[in-house]
Amino acid sequence: KSYDNYIGLTDSPSEIYGRTLSIPDSLIGRYFEFATEIPTDKLTALGLETAFENMGKSFSGVVLGKVVECGPHENADKLSVCEVDTGDSENYSIVCGAPNVKKGIYVPVAKVGATLQNGEFKIKKAKLRGVESIGMLCAEKELGLSDANEGLMELASDAPVGNDLRDYLQLNDTIIDVDLTPNRADCLSIAGIARDAGVLYQ
Repeated sequence: KSYDNYIGLTDSPSEIYGRTLSIPDSLIGRYFEFATEIPTDKLTALGLETAFENMGKSFSGVVLGKVVECGPHENADKLSVCEVDTGDSENYSIVCGAPNVKKGIYVPVAKVGATLQNGEFKIKKAKLRGVESIGMLCAEKELGLSDANEGLMELASDAPVGNDLRDYLQLNDTIIDVDLTPNRADCLSIAGIARDAGVLYQ
């Protein structure tokens, strides 16, 4: 989910009702401290139909990396052999088939031992068409972030190499999805949601 999809001040009531307001629990936490996940059933009982979605839950061990070299695979036309910097003492050789891979881009790197698809897929050393690959460069779909699978997920050029991707993208939040109804106009803001949620912890 993108923070850009939050309801803005320019939306009219007719455009707002029937839509879902999505808020990271870290923003709720600016108003009061809570030790455990806010209970959806109790918020619903207060008149806020609520559900939760854990961000970044589908992967672990994925870091920010930079492709420092990229060349053709000698045995496969559609594969590239990349040298990738992940902030370790040495760079890794990773075979990649993404069409947008090139020298100089910053991308998510699933290192050996990382898991994808909610732990069902573990990254191991492999040989692809005779060339060793130590890790995997990732698309958004492979990380469970979206359905985009046309190429690698490209990150900003100032991305801190070696940092955990979950921390960089702030994916350790839980997203609170609230279905808005006309009788709860007081909850068209983060402060309004926090006020109701805070009642549960008094």
